[in-house]
Amino acid sequence: MNLDKIGKFISNCRKDKKLTQEQLSEKLGISDRAVSKWERGLCLPDASIMLPLCEILGINVNELLSGEMINNKDYNKKAEENLLEMAKKEEEQNKKMMMYEYVIGFISSITFFILVFVASYAVDKNSIRIILYVLAFVIIIIGVSFALKIETETGYYECQKCHHKYVPKYSKVYFAMHLGTTRYLKCPKCHQRSWQKKVLTK
Repeated sequence: MNLDKIGKFISNCRKDKKLTQEQLSEKLGISDRAVSKWERGLCLPDASIMLPLCEILGINVNELLSGEMINNKDYNKKAEENLLEMAKKEEEQNKKMMMYEYVIGFISSITFFILVFVASYAVDKNSIRIILYVLAFVIIIIGVSFALKIETETGYYECQKCHHKYVPKYSKVYFAMHLGTTRYLKCPKCHQRSWQKKVLTK
């Protein structure tokens, strides 16, 4: 997906509609800086804005993601290419987020064990020992909670009974039995419990 090409296409379509960046941003209820970023190829419009943007510019989402007008003959092919590209980008982003989860979990766990070790073997004063224990548990709780939030919102869990993929509530993930990122959850579709694996795309 060529962001520069998409940005130039948005800019040309906007100018064809005789709209300034400020006018377009006002119609979409966003800042003109966001429009400027799209047109400079720095990022894509959010999914929630794509349809209103396309309606204003007189194009469809497929054309927006392709960065060009598409004739009927090539439409299905382009749609397929764009879907594959979006799935690839989603998977790459989710892999990056899962890496953050592992790093946060690792750092908070190491910090916890270091503080507990220091409190147990390197400190004589009871007051300092208690402070270190409390600090260790606060760090591990915050670290694990933050890592689990990333895990919950990244990708999907796949039911092993009906293969439905979904994003569960954070509280369900937090209290579920688990082996790594595989969790024992109840599927909202078939209502069966199973060990559900984390998958990065639908």
